[in-house]
Amino acid sequence: MHRRSRRIRPRSRLALAVLAAAALAGCTTGPSARPAVVDNDGSKQPKPATSAPAVPLPPLGEPQSPSLRWADCDEETRRRLGTPGVPDTLRFGCARLTTALDAPDQPRRAMVRSLVLKVGTGPVPLAVVNDVEGEPGSLYAARLAASLPAEFLQKFTLVGLDRRGTGMSGAAQCVPGDVRRALIGADPAQGDLAGVLDAARTAGQQCAIDLDIAQTGLDSWRAAGDLDELRKQLGMERLSALGHGDGSKVLSEYAVRFPAQVGRMVLDGIPDPGQDTAAVLDAVAAGAQSTLDAFGADCANRHCALGDPKAALRAVTDRLRTPVITPDGIPVNAGVASYAVYSGLAQRARWPELADAIVAARDGNLAPLAVFAAPALHDSRTVPSRLDGAIATRCNDSATRLPADEIDKVGTAMRGKYPQFGTVVAQQLAWCAPWPTRREPLPKPGVAGVPPILVASTAADPVTPEQGTTRAADQMPTAVTVSWQGAGHGAVGSSPCVTDAVRAFLADGKVPGDGTLCPA
Repeated sequence: MHRRSRRIRPRSRLALAVLAAAALAGCTTGPSARPAVVDNDGSKQPKPATSAPAVPLPPLGEPQSPSLRWADCDEETRRRLGTPGVPDTLRFGCARLTTALDAPDQPRRAMVRSLVLKVGTGPVPLAVVNDVEGEPGSLYAARLAASLPAEFLQKFTLVGLDRRGTGMSGAAQCVPGDVRRALIGADPAQGDLAGVLDAARTAGQQCAIDLDIAQTGLDSWRAAGDLDELRKQLGMERLSALGHGDGSKVLSEYAVRFPAQVGRMVLDGIPDPGQDTAAVLDAVAAGAQSTLDAFGADCANRHCALGDPKAALRAVTDRLRTPVITPDGIPVNAGVASYAVYSGLAQRARWPELADAIVAARDGNLAPLAVFAAPALHDSRTVPSRLDGAIATRCNDSATRLPADEIDKVGTAMRGKYPQFGTVVAQQLAWCAPWPTRREPLPKPGVAGVPPILVASTAADPVTPEQGTTRAADQMPTAVTVSWQGAGHGAVGSSPCVTDAVRAFLADGKVPGDGTLCPA
């Protein structure tokens, strides 16, 4: 095939075929109660001042001449969801969205085919974008639909996008299986990141071969471009959307890139936009430790058998200095076990399952705990590993590349401050060390002249800690914040107060007071 017409293919094809009910009365407004922000690359930057008149929240509108071709995918979606499933009352349709890859050095040389899923019967489409390391956006939209009030799905149809390089949108799938285990397997007590760096070099080399020109084309800025093509094919003048975790980063960059097309947008936990990645990750590790404390308190309130979660986790990792193979064939060492717990803490609804899994692991049965690490380690055509696309996207989104001695220094400091998760989080610094350095300027964190954007934060969040979300909101001139004093990753669907504020914002056009607090 002549190279000019080449398309991306998985592996060497890769590409991405490179596819409430609580009342708001429980909330209070108090901007002065905002938490302090992490000062990780200079002094705190307040919201940029602007003399322009405020842009009102636009009307929702309805599709005009949509062009997406939907087909029933109910059975397939339920297979992909696995356990736990979602109610039979929800029905799913799927379509394919084709956009240009637009790799930095070779724009418009290849195409991306992304999967989109719709659920709900409402006339207004609401795009949904998830964390790149979380469930693909299609499956996240399906689960979110199950947690929302029925009347919400009579107003909106959720449209979940598997962002480029993930899920069924040409998942990257370029990291060898044994290398994946090494990338998340640093011992939390010893903290030696040399093995992670070696694995990252191997991963980078293999991804350069398998992804070809797509290697540098998987990032949040270009995912925002995919969303605008989705808007056009949905037949909408403006895009209304909900982002979760670093899916919110895609929406914030959409607002910078396409300000005139911004509709009603909700950002449920957004990463810190600071350029000092080591400081950003330090705050993430602190958030993970706080979440572990909240998890322990929740377990105590339920009278579960775990006891002190820190002591239980230490007992598990101490016995795993020699890896154990689970019945499913997953080699689990101390690092993988710690990563599994970290992943479980982000999923508030699964905390009882996580507590039981830690108890089982302490007693010698590692299979239940390995389930929490499986999405990163297991890889197949229908259920690709989430780690490959996450590494590609996060490395392409960052301009930071630290030398090995600096990574070791940061890792040692984080291990000392955060014994359970300092190493788990610090090893992410090693992932990008051999990756091509970003040459494009980083996008602005915010832009004036767009309608109000609702930003929700969670007090104890192990993925997008509240300090970083607050920092991001402070740099977005039109952001209004709602802060949940709870724990877990994301507040929508977990906090009735936040969920109702989001419903009122999206469905009724009611903008909450900036700094609204929702109780735990």
